[in-house]
Amino acid sequence: MSNPRLPKLNRMTLREQVLESLRDAILTGTFRPGDHLAETELAESYGVSRGTVREALRTLQQAGLVTGDSRGKVRVRTLGAEEIREIFHVRAALETLAAEEIIARGDAATVASELRALLPPARGAAVDYLKRLNLDLAFHQRLCELSDNTTLLETWQGLEGRMRVVMFSPGEGDPIDIMNDDHHAPLVDAIAAEDPAAVRHAFFAHMDEAARRWSS
Repeated sequence: MSNPRLPKLNRMTLREQVLESLRDAILTGTFRPGDHLAETELAESYGVSRGTVREALRTLQQAGLVTGDSRGKVRVRTLGAEEIREIFHVRAALETLAAEEIIARGDAATVASELRALLPPARGAAVDYLKRLNLDLAFHQRLCELSDNTTLLETWQGLEGRMRVVMFSPGEGDPIDIMNDDHHAPLVDAIAAEDPAAVRHAFFAHMDEAARRWSS
């Protein structure tokens, strides 16, 4: 008698499953900055104990994605204006370094060609906000990957969760005006020109504008 076809076991613990679900909900904007994550309601929704939810929330708090107040209420983190500016300033420095290393290696033309194919959609394109955000960040992450600098890439990835929280926050103006092809093309042009000064100017200008938008 042959063995019946059984479903594959989920090797993740309940805590890990809840953690991944909550993290995904925060990073995709299901839960927005300031939203209250009620332990009891979440436990009922997931069909798990409050202790399991509490452990997951504690991990998210350590990762800087949620915060707890003096009464024990946990909310999706709302970043202050200064921290938002710092995040974008660090991104500008990291991505400038990535571009400089690409130029120094002699790969500017090849990288510029690949990045042009990854430019975010045009302003008027029928693309929902989450997809546009994902394409925007994929462009920047690919730049860091192409630098072949593992530490640089890991540092950038370490900021991604907070980047997403910021970019789901209210701000000044339409964020689509920042996350479009026109706003990113000058970054690629500067790399293609193999001009480190132009690269630094383009990336810092790009990130300064983003910081102004979300720290207002």
